[in-house]
Amino acid sequence: MKIFMTGGTGFVGSFLSKELAQNGHDITILTRREKPPEPAHPSISYLTGDPTKEGGWMARVPEHDWVINLAGASVFGYWTEKKKKEIYDSRILTTRNLVRAITQGDRHTVLCSTSAPGYYGSRGEETLTEDSLPGDDFLGRVAKDWEDEAFKAQKEGIRVVITRFGIVLGKGGGVLAQLVPLFKAYMGGPAGDGSQWFSWIHRLDQVRGYMFLFDHPEISGPVNLCAPNPVRNWDLAKALGRVLGRPSFLRAPAFMLRLAMGEMAEVILTGQKMIPKKLLDAGFQFQFPTIDEALADLLRESGG
Repeated sequence: MKIFMTGGTGFVGSFLSKELAQNGHDITILTRREKPPEPAHPSISYLTGDPTKEGGWMARVPEHDWVINLAGASVFGYWTEKKKKEIYDSRILTTRNLVRAITQGDRHTVLCSTSAPGYYGSRGEETLTEDSLPGDDFLGRVAKDWEDEAFKAQKEGIRVVITRFGIVLGKGGGVLAQLVPLFKAYMGGPAGDGSQWFSWIHRLDQVRGYMFLFDHPEISGPVNLCAPNPVRNWDLAKALGRVLGRPSFLRAPAFMLRLAMGEMAEVILTGQKMIPKKLLDAGFQFQFPTIDEALADLLRESGG
């Protein structure tokens, strides 16, 4: 199968593209870089272009069977108005251009566009499935508008899948690259009071989830691509401590996080108890359903 990917050079995209290529798929990665990196696999190629701007790259999109849209500016950092605009525009404009590109073809291309747990906003103890309503905070509004842009393709007869994936756990980047050094230095622990829910997924289960969606054309719309067992922040800290053989009691006070990060701190201090109902109902089997299994695998793989 031929797959067109945006955001394919980031932490999630680089691993996903390599794994999909190793499973027999041809991957075209759209990148802004004039000199892209060396492909991680012979079946990966690069196309230079800016997904937030219309351009010649759009003519290539309908040649593909699937579009996996991972592009979007990082939400991490202090949220100035300029930063918020970058977060919003990078997602909305990219998705809008992809929909325009797909509808120029014969409409056989599937659009698989990313979203996130932030879609639901801060919901406390509520168990969140794909049918739950969106939140009304900044990230909730961004995610809702982002998904709405993708669903415009559905009105043109195109299959649209929205992957709301949890925090991806993998070596070489992401949240573990931030947390593991702290725990190894005996500085690890929960953020705030630690009671907030943490929805996550092992990077291999994320790849397997995409391949499951390839093989199940009856699945469309939003799909929570996360492990079936979300954990509280303090349980994540305890699990990391167990695997690394380190204490896990040193808290990062909420007021310090707010001082350092501003509004963005609420992403860390609140959470979502997200459940992958659609995948479970369709029979998907997670290889790493619990946080202990996931961390044991990843930290053993990275040398602990």
